[in-house]
Amino acid sequence: MMMTVTPSPTLAARDGAAATQYRLGLVLVILSTLAWSTAGYFARLIPLDAWTLLFWRGVFGAAGGLAFVLWQERGNTWRAFAGIRGRGIAFCLLSSAGMISFLAALKLTTVAHVSIIYATVPFMAAGLAWAVLRERVSRATMIASIAAVLGVGFAVGGGLDEGSLPGDLLALLLTMLMAVMIVMQRSSGAVDMVPAACLSALVTAVISLPFATPLGVTAVDLFNLALFGITNMGLGLILFTIGARLIPAANTALIGALDAPLAPVWVWLAFSETPGSNTVLGGIVVLAAVLGHILFERRQMVSPGP
Repeated sequence: MMMTVTPSPTLAARDGAAATQYRLGLVLVILSTLAWSTAGYFARLIPLDAWTLLFWRGVFGAAGGLAFVLWQERGNTWRAFAGIRGRGIAFCLLSSAGMISFLAALKLTTVAHVSIIYATVPFMAAGLAWAVLRERVSRATMIASIAAVLGVGFAVGGGLDEGSLPGDLLALLLTMLMAVMIVMQRSSGAVDMVPAACLSALVTAVISLPFATPLGVTAVDLFNLALFGITNMGLGLILFTIGARLIPAANTALIGALDAPLAPVWVWLAFSETPGSNTVLGGIVVLAAVLGHILFERRQMVSPGP
């Protein structure tokens, strides 16, 4: 007679909770990437200099983040911000430095260089997560990351002969900062980084103010700046901050690679700027790598054990 072993209800519930948490993290990080990918659209839509864009983006991003914290904390909003300690302050400063590095890199080198360098963030985040958290990176994640990097490289390869060393170094700094932020958020556990993310938007605005001309904007510009800050920065940063805590660091970074092929899509839809064939094919490779990896991980989760 064959004996059937029934899994422990406690263990099954724990596995189910982990799968639910993983799915939620995937959705949140994907949505954050969608929000961040609209930066090119808003930058093209609003006819202002980069520092003024960065200032207002920070102001409205901070306002959107504050609204979320007010809703989340109810009557404990001040306590949430007052509770920001060493790790939260570090996250805030890293986030602000990353935003400014991104802007400066785009001004000094080509979008192609920034995209290609940033596409290495899955490898940096995976290596850092292994070194700091001993978080194992699956073979599937590494294969998908390599495919995503190749896809981004193919999409923007036409700009390889342009750029400058200072801009490229700033893009590398941005990539390193993002990898650190991903691992930091993954290791934060129960620590709420959302108030720190909100504060980082305000810090960015303060740093940008001396170089900006915030009063030289029209009512239409101000409306678009509000959408830019609340959706692209505020909502994007909040979704990332929550979602990155729920899934492995390498997976978060891999999904972030979707930003490269998605950014020109919004510009194409809004301004009829048809992307080149390299961009389309490279974007398909990145999308296939990320979506294929998500489906593979989902199948692994629902597959019965031996």
